[in-house]
This record gives sequence, structure tokens and C-alpha cells, in this order.
Amino acid sequence: MTTADGVSMAVDADTSPMTRGKAHARATEHAEAALARNPGMPLDLDRVDAVQVNRSAVERRAATIPTRRTVKKEWQAAWLLRAITCIDLTTLSGDDTPGTVRRLCAKARQPLRADLVESLGVGSLPLHTGAVCVYHNLVPVAVEALAGTDIPVAAVSTGFPAGQNPFLLKLEEIRASVAAGAREIDIVISRAHVLTGNWRALYDEVRAFREACGDAHMKTILAVGELGTLRNVARASWVCMMAGADFIKTSTGKEMVNATLPNSLVMVRAIREYEEATGYRVGFKPAGGIRTAKQSLDWLILMKEELGDAWLNADLFRLGASSLLNDIERQIEYFVSGRYSAGYHHPMA
Repeated sequence: MTTADGVSMAVDADTSPMTRGKAHARATEHAEAALARNPGMPLDLDRVDAVQVNRSAVERRAATIPTRRTVKKEWQAAWLLRAITCIDLTTLSGDDTPGTVRRLCAKARQPLRADLVESLGVGSLPLHTGAVCVYHNLVPVAVEALAGTDIPVAAVSTGFPAGQNPFLLKLEEIRASVAAGAREIDIVISRAHVLTGNWRALYDEVRAFREACGDAHMKTILAVGELGTLRNVARASWVCMMAGADFIKTSTGKEMVNATLPNSLVMVRAIREYEEATGYRVGFKPAGGIRTAKQSLDWLILMKEELGDAWLNADLFRLGASSLLNDIERQIEYFVSGRYSAGYHHPMA
């Protein structure tokens, strides 16, 4: 599919008003589609079957990301502030309480200490995390704690993390979370559909989840560490986007292997190809094991190099994390003061 920039170049070379008009209409349509929510498309099994992944090439490319690019000083501080705005601040523990969630929401509202914000001169910026992610039973607590802000509450659903609940129960869980005020739903797929190559079943499942979400945006968790191969990761990414996923997400954070740069690279390239084929942009969320500020920069660099600046915002990129924000705050304090503080100097993230 020709990009808007490519169409503009073709128009400049053509003097026909009719051709210019048609090209402008195509460019406008493409731009509007890029901003619109992904509606999905019919399942194209030929495209899914044609997906191939060169594992060696993927691993070589992924290995260059932490070594070829670096940002320092004020540029690093700026990138870390951007990372904060893309964090899905998460608590998904068996000992979660309403108090834990309220503290998390307070941190989401004010992710940096007031003295650091003042030192950086960013008090006028709308600095907050991308979302707060909790279990369904704590959605009302988070909604109440975030009232008056535009920070969405995300609920994990569909039998998170294993996805082994009955199908109808999964649908009811989604609807209940939406009714409770969740504006985003993180669903998990049935890994068996991928491992057995039952792409129709996966498509129908995710499509039904999308319909149950209604206006709430759906982030589809692939659980890449349990899919066996990078090719399965790529094919599952395509099927979920065809079914209408607003985001594709690497992991629940509970698997043995979670977000890595190789499987993330495979997923973001599927996103790029999907936009080229349909004009619609799908978001990406790595989750699980991202704990340091340096790691967050690696994923921001990945997004910028593979997908461009449009994906460097919370509308199209999220970092699923619980402890990451603490390390980012420590790194920013180092930039401001020239020394590292102890971790316990920072409120719980």
C-alpha cells in the first residue's frame, strides 16, 4: 500500500487535476485510517500461512538495539519522561488490596516527586502514566481513585494469566469489567489454538472478545513464551490484528519467558506490515521483565526505528511494568542531583 508521503511525491510528478484529486483522496483516507481504531478484517489464511521468520536475522537485529543507539544527559531525561507516559502501572498479585491500588493510582497521578518536576521545569506538562492495570475485582477502586483524570483503568480478563476458563465465562468477565468502568481490557488468547494451528478458532475467539469490549480498547496478550516459535508469534500477531485487536501485547508477566527484544521485533514488524496492508495502526505493549530505565529506552528505540515517531506515545505504545517507574525516577534524580538515591527514597510504584 502506498504511503501518504509516497502519494504526495506521485502527485507532484503528475499535472492531471483528476489524478491529483484521486491521489489526495487516497492520502486523506490513509491518514484518517491511521488515526481510527482498527476495525479488523476477514481472516486471510493465505496471508497467515505465508508468514515466515528468519530467526537468525531477527536475533542479530535485536542484538544491535541496545548497542548501536544511546541517549545521554538531557536527552535521556526527556526520553525517560516519555517512557513514564507510556507505562501501564500494574499490580497483579494475590495480596493486592484496595489500599495497594489506591497507592498505585496516586503514583500514576504523580509519577515523579514534586522537587524533581520543579527542577526539570516540566510542571506544565500532563505527566502521568498511560494507565493503571488491575484485576477485575479492583477495577471500581481504581476508577474511584483516578476520578477527575484522563488516566484509564485497564483490567486483565479472560482467565488471566492461563486463559483456561470456559469461553462464555471469559465473555462475561470482559463485560463485567467494562461495566465497572474499565476503559481498556487486556485479554489472553488460548495458546492451544496457536500451537495446533487452528487460526480460525483463534480469530473467532478474539473477534468475540473485541465485540464484548465494546468501546473499551482491547490489548491482546499472546504469551509469546508459550507459543513455541517466532513464526507462531508472527502468525498469532496477524490473526489477532485481523480480529480487531487495538494492541498486541507480548506476555502476561507470569510466563517463564516474557518480553524480549527478538519476539518484540517480530511483533512490531507484523504491526508495520498490517498498517501497510490496511492503513490501520495497531499498538504494541511489551510486558514482563522490564524493570530498568535502560530497558525502557531499548524498547523506545525499537519503536522509533521500526515504526516511527507515531508509535512513541501512549495511544500506540505501552510498557507493562510494576517496578520500572522506581528506577526511572532514580535515574532522573541522578540527572538532577548528580548522585543516586536509595530505592526506598521513592514511593511505591
